[in-house]
Amino acid sequence: MADGEVFEELYEVIENRRDNPREDSYTSGLFEHEKGADAALEKLGEEATEVTLAAKNEDTDELVHETADLVYHLFVVLAAQEVELGEVIEELEKRRG
Repeated sequence: MADGEVFEELYEVIENRRDNPREDSYTSGLFEHEKGADAALEKLGEEATEVTLAAKNEDTDELVHETADLVYHLFVVLAAQEVELGEVIEELEKRRG
């Protein structure tokens, strides 16, 4: 898989779960939660803290694991706000100057 493809594929799955909810899907549950977007936002904050602690503790394996969780939950929040992944990529490209 080429660099970045896994992010695009993951984002497509997340958008699909948003648009076509499944009862057995954790991702769909984040969109349907009774607290609405708060559930995904709370998880994003939790994962950011876990990434910070893993880095502080110099635990590389845990840092990689928690970073993957952070990216996933960030993508859920972006999808909930209907922000396309391409918009974030474009912004990053602009910043490269």
